[in-house]
Amino acid sequence: MKNIEINTSIIQIPNNGLQIDAYLAQPAFSGTFGAVIVFHEIFGVNSNIRDITELIAKQGYVVVAPAMYQRIAPGFAADFSPEDIGFSPEAYRLGLEYYQQVKYQEILSDIQATIAYLKTLPNVKASAIGTIGFCFGGHVAYMAAILPDIKATASFYGGGITTSSYGEEIPTINRTKEIKGTIYTFFGTRDILVPQSENEQIEAELKKHQINHRVIRYDAGHGFFAGLFVDKYPFLKQHPSYNAEASADAWKNVLELFKNNL
Repeated sequence: MKNIEINTSIIQIPNNGLQIDAYLAQPAFSGTFGAVIVFHEIFGVNSNIRDITELIAKQGYVVVAPAMYQRIAPGFAADFSPEDIGFSPEAYRLGLEYYQQVKYQEILSDIQATIAYLKTLPNVKASAIGTIGFCFGGHVAYMAAILPDIKATASFYGGGITTSSYGEEIPTINRTKEIKGTIYTFFGTRDILVPQSENEQIEAELKKHQINHRVIRYDAGHGFFAGLFVDKYPFLKQHPSYNAEASADAWKNVLELFKNNL
């Protein structure tokens, strides 16, 4: 696994008058690299999402995490709380409140603006763009997979893929046939927020339309990937989402996905 030197910055991505706040991490040396868009959970572009952005960049990618709540709650980001062994009740309340206000077409527009921004960067290989997302962001990553620019998608425990599409009548799963690149989906078999029946339905749809995919399941609950950073947030060892084996193996699969497709 690489661990190259990177630079990070706070940027704004233009989208028809809207300025989308985003966190950018990229190799600190010249070259041309594949790019990855990171889609956050309901908690915004917090320290965990920035950690993931940096971790992927250290593997040799230009990585950007846009704020998907820019229209609703600019600047919102809730961090892990040692007192709550995860996120505070208030963070959950606000995150869910904002999540319920997002709109499919607006999200898709922001994704397209982020892709357009990446293509303006001289160190980005425009033909090699992928995504990764978690929970809310896992659903957004599945949505983004229908765009022809997206060559690789890592969707972690995406909620509502089979039942909703942020205000649209047609649930996101019905667009599976439009996926152009390779998609890996990650689920926990003990996830009470994304039941096994839903990920089985997603797998069936991916197979039906012969999408290049893998459905990867772990004996874990929702949010198990946070365990990847347990050394930085040791209190997460007490959190029900913590799963060292699942997060480590999922990370290996993410690296495989990006290496083979970006």
